[in-house]
Amino acid sequence: MTASRSLTLSAVAGIPPIQEGDDLAEIIFQAVLGSDLIFENGDVIVLAQKIVSKAEGRLVNLTTVKPSAEAAELAAFLGKRPELVELILQESAEVLRTRPGTIIVEHKSGFVCANAGIDHSNVKGSWGQDNDWVLLLPEDSDRSASQIRQALEQRTGKKLAVLVIDSHGRAWRNGVLGTAIGLSGMPGLVDLRGAEDMNAYKLRVTTIGAADELAAAASLVMGQANEGTPVVLARGFPYPLREGRVSELFRNKENDLFR
Repeated sequence: MTASRSLTLSAVAGIPPIQEGDDLAEIIFQAVLGSDLIFENGDVIVLAQKIVSKAEGRLVNLTTVKPSAEAAELAAFLGKRPELVELILQESAEVLRTRPGTIIVEHKSGFVCANAGIDHSNVKGSWGQDNDWVLLLPEDSDRSASQIRQALEQRTGKKLAVLVIDSHGRAWRNGVLGTAIGLSGMPGLVDLRGAEDMNAYKLRVTTIGAADELAAAASLVMGQANEGTPVVLARGFPYPLREGRVSELFRNKENDLFR
């Protein structure tokens, strides 16, 4: 008889609005202590990218950005603010596709996304008009995840993992969903090649985007609008924890038929 498995996802209440310089590990630790939750070995702490970016001071006011000639020309084609396009170009390794209203790039971190992940939603600055403020992705989301994980493990004495997620669109399908952009202490990809299925057939090509699967599940609990729950405690992740990097999930150009 196969043992039952379960995955529980619990939104952590009591996370305040995050400001530049805030200690996210301490805030998360205190919020969990103040709730009905506890830390256990093997827990994965899933964080919305926005709170990581805000704590790291990644807010930019567009009125402070000077667009290049390239950005101004591209902005006219896209129908976007030149200052925003300048930031997109600065945050990108390569522009892959454009059409009016849409720009798809390879972010400096290696993944493909729209607008270099720069966001207006749930972003409010400390001065000027709110619609002048945008939020950039963390400079290195794996590093951010590792620092928060180490601080939480020191506080809790438990073996944990941390996953940073953002909402991205997907090729071939409509709609956005939670996607891993940084991780520490867990696999990005789980390789099942060589394992046997229920009929003793050895799998030949199956690899699981485990971090993306958890990101999508946690995003359902976080919500996408005004829920105010940017931290989720996940328990029961079904694969062994190990050191990993989000780059495991990126398809290289040689194997990308759509590049």
